[in-house]
Amino acid sequence: MNIHLTSAYPVTLYYDGSCRLCSGEIRNLMARDTAGRLAFVDCSPEGFVGGPAPRAALMDAIHAVDAAGRVYTGVETFRVAYAAVGLPVVSTLLGLPGLSHAAARAYPVLVRHRHRLPAWLIEPFLDRAARRAAVRSANCRDGACALPERAQREGGL
Repeated sequence: MNIHLTSAYPVTLYYDGSCRLCSGEIRNLMARDTAGRLAFVDCSPEGFVGGPAPRAALMDAIHAVDAAGRVYTGVETFRVAYAAVGLPVVSTLLGLPGLSHAAARAYPVLVRHRHRLPAWLIEPFLDRAARRAAVRSANCRDGACALPERAQREGGL
């Protein structure tokens, strides 16, 4: 995969807002995007036009376009998004030869069955990740982070 981890920001993500899994991951990315490097476009409404591909293709795989006009699809989009929100390790792991191959093969299967996944299986994990990211970003200002009051009382996170 040819990923530009130094993507030109902002990077616009085109996602299926009618999908619980997709929306949960987008909430997670939104909560982590404290630098404002990402923009989000729900392409699920009928009649949606725009973006880097026809609506049917946008609904079949997440897409992104960076400020330089580079288009990313599927796992590449997640690599760029995770790097943008301060998760370069996750992005790098998804680019490792064995893992990137497995992720590229698994992604179309997951996308094809995403609407069948039960909410109880996915939403708690994605919601928890988004809440934790929101707490972290609320406690970090001007390059310095402070522990939330509860964590300070309990001796750390």
